[in-house]
Amino acid sequence: MPVISVPHAFNEDDLYVDLRSIIGHSLFLKCEGFNFAGSIKLKAAVEMVEAAERDGALTPESILVESSSGNLGVALSMIAASKGYRFLCVTDSRGNLSTRMMMEALGSQVHMIAGQEANGGYLGARIEYVRALCAADSRYVWLSQYTNPSNWKAHYRRTAPEIARQFPQLDVLFVGAGTTGTLMGCARFFREWHRPVRVVAVDSVGSVSFGGPPGRRMIPGLGMSMRPPLLDESYVDEVIRVEEADTVRTCHRLARRGFVFGGSTGTVVSGATDWLDRHDARDLTAVAVGPDLGERYLDTIYRASWLRDLYGDDVLSSEGIAADSWAPSPAPPPRWDRELELQNGERESKQHPQLEDRKT
Repeated sequence: MPVISVPHAFNEDDLYVDLRSIIGHSLFLKCEGFNFAGSIKLKAAVEMVEAAERDGALTPESILVESSSGNLGVALSMIAASKGYRFLCVTDSRGNLSTRMMMEALGSQVHMIAGQEANGGYLGARIEYVRALCAADSRYVWLSQYTNPSNWKAHYRRTAPEIARQFPQLDVLFVGAGTTGTLMGCARFFREWHRPVRVVAVDSVGSVSFGGPPGRRMIPGLGMSMRPPLLDESYVDEVIRVEEADTVRTCHRLARRGFVFGGSTGTVVSGATDWLDRHDARDLTAVAVGPDLGERYLDTIYRASWLRDLYGDDVLSSEGIAADSWAPSPAPPPRWDRELELQNGERESKQHPQLEDRKT
């Protein structure tokens, strides 16, 4: 029985799901969301914070600041709360509301960047805001997940060895590409492994990480609007790009079998499924890294109105899983119940204005 005193001391490292019955191929999904931060970003956050403490860059008077679309922000919020640091997360409107609320619940501040760039992204504006903040006040310490080698070292030291221990005959590994910390750490480790392992990077369509035109990306997590400074393509054997509509379909396909995963995991599984469909995978040992769980996406990729607005009415039709397609319409409540419901809704909106964000 694990007994811990700090939240980042616990992480389930050895949980895998065999997706054969769902996708038709043997694919072992490494589930990285079972920790108090809810994602694989906990590993990088711990490594970067502890390196900054060892180097003396981070002191009790410091204020941590980082640009994040969500998961790293939650991980740093949790660590900051545990260690007594102040933390400011600089994010943008594509982030999930529940993620922002989680950071605020942990005592962090969240700054939203509103201005979108010409390439359709927000990353450059987020980074410029962080740089200006650090230049104006020396208390701010920017860990810079995009350039910090501790990002990839966390996965070289932990994630990849965990996979190697469980799958010594590994043939192909699918890893999502965001900052490319997970990708680079795993790729570097398996380049030194006792047998060749094919490393397949999974990116989002519209991301410019591996070249190609920028495009709209509404699901936070994977993809970048600039080339990742940590990326060394010589370690990557192949790149698969996944349309966001396919990410959504894969997430719902998994959810209909009881597994509610996040957008990053849906993208990786979609890309891996496509690759396995196109190759003779009968004798291959294949593993995919699943970065996150799905609870923080309930307001987005698991919400019918959000999907319809962005991807159209038929985004789920190919999987036969259109939301509420089989459910009977609920009977309207009695008039007095409906009036009471409206009154309660008005009162809640006045007391908690942020709830209005959930309704729109």
